[in-house]
Amino acid sequence: MSAPTYTRPRTAAPGRVDIRLPWWAIVLPAVAFVALLLLILNPADAQAASGDPSIVQILAHARDLVLP
Repeated sequence: MSAPTYTRPRTAAPGRVDIRLPWWAIVLPAVAFVALLLLILNPADAQAASGDPSIVQILAHARDLVLP
């Protein structure tokens, strides 16, 4: 006796992907991004921070990494 197979009902139109994210899948990365951005803007609050990195230096370093 074979077991019946389960097929999911198609709710989306053919050729279209239906993706639903839980609320925390958007909120948690946004909170982490804001926290890291605040640490970059005020490095005195970070315990491992040394020197005075500015946004311009960080962007210049990112540009050097991306461009050959």
